[in-house]
Amino acid sequence: MALDEAPDFWWGKANWQAWALAPLAYLYGKGATKRMMQAPSGSVDVPVICVGNFIAGGAGKTPTALHLAKFAMLAGLKPGFLSRGYGGGVSITTLVNLKQHNAHDVGDEPLLLAQLTTTVVSANRLAGAKMLVQQGCNLIIMDDGFQNPQLQKDYCLVVVDAERGIGNGYSMPAGPLRLPLRAQLMKADAILVIGNAPGADSVIRMAARAAKPIFQARINPINKAAWKGKQVIAYAGIANPQKFFNSLAEAGAEVVEALPFGDHHAYSEEEAQELINKAKLRNMMLVTTSKDKARLRSTHKHLMRLSEVSNVLNVGLVFDEPSALQRIVLEAIASSKKRILERR
Repeated sequence: MALDEAPDFWWGKANWQAWALAPLAYLYGKGATKRMMQAPSGSVDVPVICVGNFIAGGAGKTPTALHLAKFAMLAGLKPGFLSRGYGGGVSITTLVNLKQHNAHDVGDEPLLLAQLTTTVVSANRLAGAKMLVQQGCNLIIMDDGFQNPQLQKDYCLVVVDAERGIGNGYSMPAGPLRLPLRAQLMKADAILVIGNAPGADSVIRMAARAAKPIFQARINPINKAAWKGKQVIAYAGIANPQKFFNSLAEAGAEVVEALPFGDHHAYSEEEAQELINKAKLRNMMLVTTSKDKARLRSTHKHLMRLSEVSNVLNVGLVFDEPSALQRIVLEAIASSKKRILERR
């Protein structure tokens, strides 16, 4: 179930709706846990870091994956991104080409990732990893795929949004968890909590009892001063649009109108024209997210125009512990060396 279809009761305290679906959630969770615990189908001879989350939908995986890759590149490594390509139409393992592909082909997140380094989209994670190795990558960063058993991972960093946490704590369809939290914690090497809200407190307590390292980070607007006093019309089709609108306000912009769309929303020509006209009528700036901007890559007239006139609030990830990235990469490298030696 995609997050744009997620019912509101997932994000509050468990109620009768969650309880009514609990038997289905138990069966779903049992099957999903069995699959996750399967032995990996195969491996590659380079370190594999998986950036995942416990729930359906977004929690900050893509900004985290980008941040890790930037650190790895500064350290002299050649990272490559592996993505399922949610929302894209390609059915085979594909090397993302920014000159050739759009969001309808490969999804919006791979377009963002490919702006930084080599990116492969593949439902078969093992096949995708092998293609990245063929491209010369010596570190693979998976954007999602934590619950997928196909590829052997060396380090699993699970991202949790501090505001939403794990919702009502139930597995799908009674709640947002992809499978029971205790089972997922067994496979996690560390937890990254993004933000300062209390929504992740229950996860932090469970992770601490399981002796899992817990990192803290926050998403900060880049060039914050440029937004001060600007009157804007903001739109976003991400997992939690309100978070984006809040970030704009925190950067000093006056959000005159906030227009939320479903996660991974595919904008129509009519919607694009309406947004353009709305901004022109009010003589205001249009602002969106980098993911939404990537989704506007098109040959259609109004989508192209919307892309041209839309500004992006660029954000960066700041870790509370400066050495966290180095620790994650070094532990992944050490784990991969041990894995490769044991296999031989």
